[in-house]
Amino acid sequence: MSAKDAIRDERDAGGTISPWVGTTPELGVAAVLVGAAAVAGYTMAGWPGLAVVAVATAAIAMVVLRILLPQLTPDVAKTAIQKPQTRTLTGYSHRRFVVHTATTSEAYYNSELRPVLEHLLAARLAERHNVNLYQDPEAARRLLCRNPRDADLWRWLDPATRPTSAPRGAIGDKRGIPRRTMARLIDRLEKL
Repeated sequence: MSAKDAIRDERDAGGTISPWVGTTPELGVAAVLVGAAAVAGYTMAGWPGLAVVAVATAAIAMVVLRILLPQLTPDVAKTAIQKPQTRTLTGYSHRRFVVHTATTSEAYYNSELRPVLEHLLAARLAERHNVNLYQDPEAARRLLCRNPRDADLWRWLDPATRPTSAPRGAIGDKRGIPRRTMARLIDRLEKL
């Protein structure tokens, strides 16, 4: 039997390699020492001595094994074959909710989505064009609205027109950002 066959046989049901592989000599020496201690305990104190040796040996063995043995390591071959597990999409569903609600309520757009888009615009302008959105808004507008078709996008991100506070769900709340405008705005931000 080869070493690979022995390792293959030592794997448990979870696909991990047992830390006991190759420890037969050490376990044999430990068994002989425990046996010698048990005989010595029985010789010195009879059955109570044997019981004390057995309990002490078991406790010490558990502590030593807990400290010395490595944690089980996953079998690389088995984990490579397994399919990746699906992740929950809670972040996606939350973003979808924010975008959908921003298209139905201008107050919600101004309080939730506008700061995110404004921050993204400021970051893009600073990183790629060395323009500060808040110190030079006119240069930012020129970069965002390169053609006349995009001129109406600026009103959705202009820091000067951002409301200071907008109550959500107020009676008479205007409709939020139109879907086409949102799509054009995100497209411009990606290309910026």
